[in-house]
Amino acid sequence: METLLVIKAVILGILEGLTEFLPVSSTGHLIIAEDLLNFNDARAKVFAIAIQLGAVIAVVSIYRQRITQVITGLGRDPLANRLAINVIAAFLPAMVLGLAFHHQIKTLLFNPITVATMLIVGGFVILWAERREHSARMHTLDEIGPLDALKVGFCQALAMIPGTSRSGATIIGGMFCGLSRETATQFSFFLAMPTMLAATVYDLYKSRADLAFDSLGLIAIGFVAAFLAALATVRFMLGFVSKHAFTPFAWYRIAFGLIVLASWYFGWVNWSEPALA
Repeated sequence: METLLVIKAVILGILEGLTEFLPVSSTGHLIIAEDLLNFNDARAKVFAIAIQLGAVIAVVSIYRQRITQVITGLGRDPLANRLAINVIAAFLPAMVLGLAFHHQIKTLLFNPITVATMLIVGGFVILWAERREHSARMHTLDEIGPLDALKVGFCQALAMIPGTSRSGATIIGGMFCGLSRETATQFSFFLAMPTMLAATVYDLYKSRADLAFDSLGLIAIGFVAAFLAALATVRFMLGFVSKHAFTPFAWYRIAFGLIVLASWYFGWVNWSEPALA
């Protein structure tokens, strides 16, 4: 295995784990990083899909006790039933729209310029959300109703546009729907599990022809890096949201997006998809 490829796998794995659960768009960062590292062929695309499982397992490991309680309590525990129904309701919009528009999204929107544009737009949405008066009606996961969960699910569906951020869309969307900042963040993590798992399995199935045996070692390295980085990030976020607003992430998104757009406009970087077609 080439040393340079191992380094790229570690970098991309860490980047996936760090950005998946922050409101900054992991997909967007990976698209840009893959371009900069010249790691964007068919094998690289499969790699980027597979390492998401590392981030999913990190969340499962942190919430394993609550997940076990929900699974064992289904059918007899009202709170377990409520959380399961809410997660399913929130998952449905992304599932339906993802199946309907998967090809168009992958073909037309997966490029650095779209990512940069949505990073900037999303940054301003976060600034607006943080500056408006936020009156929370739901302070725990158990207070969320199916209709509220469905609304969050439609917000999550917006994240199919790369650069939007799944966690950002669900957290900020949840706050708009009346969830407290902490509850919106926790629900975003629970919703990430079925959403990311389904998306990863579906994408791997669609790309199965490009999955080669000699790539498994590289995928394993990226998987572990993503798992460890995601583990640290989720724990950080759970502590961060109780005391801080998301404003720093908004300014980061805007600055990063502007840098990418400037690098394209002035020709500093030869991006693989340079046109807003």
